[in-house]
Amino acid sequence: MTTASKETAVERGRRHQFKGVVQSDKADKTRVVMVEWTYRHPKYDKTLRKRSKFYIHDEKNESHAGDTIEFMATRPLSKLKRWRLVRIVEKARLPKTAAEPVKEAAV
Repeated sequence: MTTASKETAVERGRRHQFKGVVQSDKADKTRVVMVEWTYRHPKYDKTLRKRSKFYIHDEKNESHAGDTIEFMATRPLSKLKRWRLVRIVEKARLPKTAAEPVKEAAV
């Protein structure tokens, strides 16, 4: 009986996982992530967009605004934070003007 309880303690159920875009990275170790999805209205049969805002715990401050991340449910960390960062799916793209150095004209 003890071995069965140990196995279930190690084996956890599937937790909720979502992908979203980081909207704000201003707070230390906290990210605000927007998740957007579409669904059909049951009566009017119209496609609608729904958005939800999640507060994510980012222990190493790895993600920044504009990054696409994957996150999962965890124990409550604060009043609003119940999610933690799993991985960064895609980094935000920088504008080309900031990435390229300006060339001076030869006189």
